[in-house]
Amino acid sequence: MKELFAIEKQPTKGLMAFEWVILGYLVLTLLVILAFYDQMANPSSMIWGRIRVAATMAALWGVYRMVPCKAMKVVRAVVHLALLSWWYPDTYELNRALPNLDHLFASAEQWVFGCQPALLFSQMFDSKVFSELMYLGYSSYYPMIGVVAAYYLLRRPQEFERIVFVIVAAFFIHYAIFDLLPVTGPQYYYKAVGTDHIAQGVFPNLHGYFFSHQESMPLPGWDGGLFRHVVAMAHNTGERPTAAFPSSHVSITLVLLLLAWHSKSRRLFFCLLPLGLLMFFATFYIQAHYAIDALAGLVSGVLCYIPLMRYKGGEWTMRYANSKHKKRKRKK
Repeated sequence: MKELFAIEKQPTKGLMAFEWVILGYLVLTLLVILAFYDQMANPSSMIWGRIRVAATMAALWGVYRMVPCKAMKVVRAVVHLALLSWWYPDTYELNRALPNLDHLFASAEQWVFGCQPALLFSQMFDSKVFSELMYLGYSSYYPMIGVVAAYYLLRRPQEFERIVFVIVAAFFIHYAIFDLLPVTGPQYYYKAVGTDHIAQGVFPNLHGYFFSHQESMPLPGWDGGLFRHVVAMAHNTGERPTAAFPSSHVSITLVLLLLAWHSKSRRLFFCLLPLGLLMFFATFYIQAHYAIDALAGLVSGVLCYIPLMRYKGGEWTMRYANSKHKKRKRKK
């Protein structure tokens, strides 16, 4: 605890790696908003939101410069981890003017599986216990992030900033994809088309329908379930017709599992593994995603984790290793 509040002899002068990721995304999307200002529904609120995030980042950096200790670095990390959910609805504001692509993904789903798993899964397994297990898995998303971050802070503090960078960068990679890929997922597309048409394999192109429509299917499963109620509250406050492909829930969960394995704590890994498995199936059980979204989330999770974990203290480890190798050659 004393180390957290000890004044650092060589404090970090600039932003931390994960803050640069956020700032980069903020600036790029701000330019997009300004360029397409007249075509967006809420551009002024989006701009002010970014100003508030930038002001928060500057204020936290300023306090750290006045009191340069590890505790302030932790506060900076925790604040921006907490703000990750704030950025999610913003992807809808950025992609809602683009033509909807759900008809292509529903058609691909039908071609791969010969049916719509998101439509049939909850009907096939409709018990109360199964329903609660699915919603338990889905609602464990942000708690899992907190658990992994807390474990590294307490047990492997030398890697805490690094794993926060990995988590934050993985999130914003997916946010960038969602900004450009307007896929709403079954809960919105099925509602707009009608489940009778979906069951018959009819997947019409809705074009710009979701620019002004946000109606979704009611959540399936047991109405009286505690975890279903938790997910329903989250959906009512922050869910939008956006961010279906690939499933960031599956992708980030896989990143967290890989970080848990990297921590060398097998207890942490095997405690989180059942939640990760539940998360995978829950994404299309609750009709938030197509099954192909969940499969794509596994791929994107690996593709995010491998390069991001090579980043250490301002350098990519591969580049650092190559520079060391060159120095050894020169000495020889």
